[in-house]
Amino acid sequence: MSAAVELDREVERAHAVAAEVLDPEIPVLTIADLGVLRRVFREGRGIVVELTPTYLGCPAVLAIELATEAALRDAGFADVRIVRVMTPAWTTDAITAAGRDKLRDYGIAPPARGSGKGRLLFETETIACPHCASTATERVSEFGSTACKAQWRCTSCREPFDYFKCI
Repeated sequence: MSAAVELDREVERAHAVAAEVLDPEIPVLTIADLGVLRRVFREGRGIVVELTPTYLGCPAVLAIELATEAALRDAGFADVRIVRVMTPAWTTDAITAAGRDKLRDYGIAPPARGSGKGRLLFETETIACPHCASTATERVSEFGSTACKAQWRCTSCREPFDYFKCI
């Protein structure tokens, strides 16, 4: 086996380890599901992981970076560097299909696709209840348990739920 192939496998292994790190605020999502894991590559003898925060003020950013570094070190990677990448900016469109399913199963309505300022300001949102799938829902508060979620309720099954806001 060539040294280049062996290095590629190490990068693949590092990516797999990083991809399994859980989001501290929504622990059913990995950082890969969330779309904040941008790239893993080799630099010299070390591994570099690029992460993009969901938004600048997200309190989980440092926790995610530290958890990613710890996971890689625990997997035997001694030289690890985490790089915060701000461009292109993260949007909720980066959440994978599997991530959206995990949010719904966890009781959080996933964000609508095609985020954007115009959509946020000028369109009426139709949010399906993650419990019963009814679209007979209403926003209770623009603010939920975290800054990235809003509080909604279903008028069919009467259950409250969080909606992961479009960003």
